[in-house]
Amino acid sequence: MVEPSLIKAAQSGDREALVTLLREIENHVYRTAYYILNNEQDALDASQEALIRIYTKIDTYEEKAQFKTWVQRIVTNICIDKFRRNKPTISIEEHELVFQEKSNVEHDVLAAFAMDDIKQAIEQLPEHHRTVVILRYLQDFSYNEIAASLDLPLNTVKSYLFRARQQLQQLLQDYQKGGVRG
Repeated sequence: MVEPSLIKAAQSGDREALVTLLREIENHVYRTAYYILNNEQDALDASQEALIRIYTKIDTYEEKAQFKTWVQRIVTNICIDKFRRNKPTISIEEHELVFQEKSNVEHDVLAAFAMDDIKQAIEQLPEHHRTVVILRYLQDFSYNEIAASLDLPLNTVKSYLFRARQQLQQLLQDYQKGGVRG
């Protein structure tokens, strides 16, 4: 969490505070961009664009919204614009989907298949459903934070998540029945 005093100093023209602020958020910005764009170079480009936009627009930030929500909205909008231009797919890194129990080789193999199945299922979701799933379950945003970040009504976010879960359930039905990957 970024200190409010750092934000205030950056807004008042303290260049050192602004640089410190940008350094504190750059990993979060990149991670979000990478999840949405699924391409390292595109994510780096989007991150740079987002950080520049934050740098130039810091004085427009108002405390009505949380700072991380404001930053997330900027990053997400830039990524969605790039995504629409490039139409890539989202890849969920396997290290983000953690299984608590690792008892034997068979379990490890099944867990690897499950992670791959979940990753593939998320990649098949429509863009707007995929984005809210990533923000909710990988970025741990609340429904309100997602709504603010994407500039959507709260009920739309809830609807997107509900439909995304239904679609994921459908896509993963063979796995849920104990079926074997084919």
